[in-house]
Amino acid sequence: MYKKTRIMGIINANEDSFFTDSRFNGIRAVEKIHNMINEGANIIDIGAVSSRPGAKIVSKEEEFLRLKELISLIKTQKLYDLVDFSLDSYTPLVLKYALDAGFTIINDITALKNDDVCALAASYEATVVLMHMQNSPSTMQIKPEYKNVTNDIETFFKERIQKAKKFGISDLILDVGIGFGKTLEHNIALINNLKQFSNFPYEILIAASRKSMINDIVPTEIKDRLPGTLSIHLEAIRNGASIVRTHDVKEHFQAIKVFEALRSAN
Repeated sequence: MYKKTRIMGIINANEDSFFTDSRFNGIRAVEKIHNMINEGANIIDIGAVSSRPGAKIVSKEEEFLRLKELISLIKTQKLYDLVDFSLDSYTPLVLKYALDAGFTIINDITALKNDDVCALAASYEATVVLMHMQNSPSTMQIKPEYKNVTNDIETFFKERIQKAKKFGISDLILDVGIGFGKTLEHNIALINNLKQFSNFPYEILIAASRKSMINDIVPTEIKDRLPGTLSIHLEAIRNGASIVRTHDVKEHFQAIKVFEALRSAN
């Protein structure tokens, strides 16, 4: 029996996101959010700091300025009544502002490394996405190495889940971090072995939308990587993922509905 798959749509409130068509702010971002909801999104994930390989460090003040208007619009228009909102951040200042505005999910690429984020998540009873990343965005793709990538990440999750529990955080989502300190071979191994993470009592999120692993297999511009994205995400769902983070909600909604219909027929 397969869990119903949820779609997390991506909104980037910054000008240096690796995919230009995901960049929005202010009223344009609100319009895009409505479009994504109409297309089938269950969650909207908003971020203002690029985490692509080699990305520049952004101050917490700059991150806050990039997000303040959009978060305020979401609160004023009560968009949180229509869909769940997630903030792609590990900055307590920004996270608190979002949680006060009706956001319920913290998408933390550092997987609760910061104790202040742990305390904040616990106090708001927020859901936390624990993502695995080797090193930092500026160094993560410099010769990443693992003894066994799947086992090593399973051990990492055990440690961070234990930390979350110590702070009183119970609602977690696991993200293996495709492209975050992994070679193509590591990424493929993780997708093929996602079932190993079903040992944990948490949902698994897959986030390979238009990422460079597609280009590593078939040299392709970012704007042309939707077919490869769908292929990866559907295989991940087959192997246990139940949340898909994507730039392309409409296309994923159709592909997932067809996939689920085929699986239910079996």
